[in-house]
Order: sequence, then C-alpha cells, then structure tokens
Amino acid sequence: MSLASALDLGLALAALPLLAACLYLGLLTLCSGRRAPAAAAPPPTSRFEVLVPAHDEEDGIGRTVASILTGDYPAPLRRVTVVADNCSDATAARARAAGARVLVRTDPAHGKGRALAFGLGQVLEERFADAVVVVDADTVASPGLLRAYAARLERGAAAVQADNGVLNPGDSWRTRLMAIALGSFHRLRFGARERLGLSCGLRGNGMCLSRRLLLAVPHTASSRAEDLEYGLLVAEAGHRVHYAAEGHVLSAMVSGEAPARSQRRRWEEGRGELARLHGRRLLALALARRDLRLLDVALDLLVPPLATLAAWAAGGLGVSALVSIAWHPVPVALLLWAGCVALLAAYVLRGWVLSETGWRGLQDLLVHAPAYAVWKVALRWRAPAPGAGGWVRTPRE
Repeated sequence: MSLASALDLGLALAALPLLAACLYLGLLTLCSGRRAPAAAAPPPTSRFEVLVPAHDEEDGIGRTVASILTGDYPAPLRRVTVVADNCSDATAARARAAGARVLVRTDPAHGKGRALAFGLGQVLEERFADAVVVVDADTVASPGLLRAYAARLERGAAAVQADNGVLNPGDSWRTRLMAIALGSFHRLRFGARERLGLSCGLRGNGMCLSRRLLLAVPHTASSRAEDLEYGLLVAEAGHRVHYAAEGHVLSAMVSGEAPARSQRRRWEEGRGELARLHGRRLLALALARRDLRLLDVALDLLVPPLATLAAWAAGGLGVSALVSIAWHPVPVALLLWAGCVALLAAYVLRGWVLSETGWRGLQDLLVHAPAYAVWKVALRWRAPAPGAGGWVRTPRE
C-alpha cells in the first residue's frame, strides 16, 4: 500500500465516528417537519402546580408569575408556588405581590437541585395537583402553556417538555445564536422525536411531571444538570417524555461574554459529566432491552456538542483535502469528511429556519458562528467550574 493510500485509509477510519454522529443528526433533521395542528381539545380538567425555584430574582419574578397567572387556563385548576431559596433580596415579597404562594428555604450549602426537591416534596404532600410544572425565574410563559400540557396528560402522558426559546433574540449576535441553537436542540430534535414516537427528554425549564410519575420515579437528581439527570432516570424507568411544541417558555439570555462563559461552562460540564457516568451504561442497557427509545436517549447523551463536531469536521476536511491535493489518492476520506460537513450544515440551517431569527440570524451564523464555536471548544480546556452545591446565578441584564 502506498503512503497516499495509507493516509487516505487512516483519515477515512477517523471520519467514521463523526459520520455516525452526523448521520444521527441528519435523520433528526429529516424528521423535523412541522406536524399538523392538534385537534381542539375538550375543556381541561388537570390541576397544575407551577413551581418556580428562585434565588435573588426580585427584578423579574413578578413578570414570571404574572405570565403564568394571566395564561389561558381556568384559575381554580392552577396555582403558582415560588421557592425563594437562600434569597437576600425582595424576591419573596414581590412574588407574593404578584399572586404566588411563597415557600422560603434557607440552606446556603445547597442550591437549585435541593430547592426543587423541597418544593416537589411539599406539593406531593398537599395532593392539590395532578402534575407539577417547573418554570425558571427568568422566564415568560406563553398563554397556552398549561393547556398544551393538559391536552397530553389527559391522553395518558406521564411527562411533557415545552419548547424552550429566547426572550431577547434581538439584543446581540450572541442571543440570536442562542435562539438558533435552541431551535436546533428543541424544535428540531424534540420535534423529530415526537414524530418518531421517541422521548424528547427533560430540560428543566418548562418540564411538566405528572404526580404518578413523581411517585414512581422520585426526583433525587442533584448534579449540575439535575434536569437532564432526572430525565435519564425517567427514560431508564421506561417512561416517554412528550414534546409540547405549541407551549413556550422564553428565557432572557445574556449577551456579554463573561456571564455567557459561566453559564455555558456549567451546562456543558454538567452534560459531559452525565455522559461519562451514564452514557455507555444506558447504551448497553438499551441494546440488552432492545429499547429504541432508551437507545435514542443514550445516543443523544453520547453525541458531542455541535461546536466539537464542527471543529472535528473542519479539521478532518482540511487535512484530507491537503492529502488529496498532494498525493492524488482515491478521495474516499475526502468524500466522508465532506459528507459530515454537509450533514452538519443541513442540521444548523434547519435550526436557523425553526428559530425564526430571519436573515439577521443567518448573517450572524456566517459571521460569528465560527469564532463562537472556537470559543465553546476552548471552554472545555479551562479549569472546571465549581461543582454542585450552592446556587451559581447568571447575572441578569
């Protein structure tokens, strides 16, 4: 075998893991078409407790509570409870003024995971709600959010995840890229899974958990990505999470580099930790059970972040192109790497379409996305962020 052929073969083999990940994303892209609107649902009967864990959120908690209480859902069937956790400001008072019930918790050593567990325990004891909805304290809920949940719960769903979006996409190129990223991760991936009958997973903000699910699978997650961790427990127990595309929770994203870095590191490191601890185990369990839903959950956890995939694809394409130019081998490797790039491009462009950020969003993709991807990959080489424990609050703008 010539040196050129050996190099081409080596590069082709190196492309195969990436190609598998890209084919997985490509399948989801193909299946992400919008579904026909659901038929009109009968008057709802489900009772909801909307739980809002909050730490020093006096400026925005009133808006969050108001968006839920003014929604299109019968008042006797819903209640809002704010867990004012380790607050040093007027969060509790402003939440009460907005119409919420407030539970005050003081435990500086433990943060959001414990606050959520505290609130869930209280709700389950009281037996008011058929389901608990978790909404972040910097969020605006769409008017039809609870009706979207009720329509699925009353058809037998045990868990539902709403669509997550960006409240302030027009603030900067960074917030528009976040809107496109959420369009890819939620509307594309979750929409595809809903069409395929798979489980979309839980993402904390906007998740709805039925009482029977919480009793069957207690919420014991405490990692930095406690929402994702609990979603893995739910999937392992055999429950499907449905996606409510018409129900939205919109969060304000930071536009500055420093707070965005802190926030992104926590998300990426929390997800990476769960992938190391549970990814291979869930993959083996899914294969042993022949469980397609659990297999998808494992694959979703094991597929690296998009920025990592893009850097890998760009590097491989560049090296294989240089080898082809210098030695003119049969360009098998070049074709494989180019296929990876094409699949990733289709995935990102579909996310842009679903994000509804328009031509300004596409311009930001072309101008800022390469540097943003490098920035995200570089975060992985920095010292780890503080582990689970007290609240690590992203500054609000």
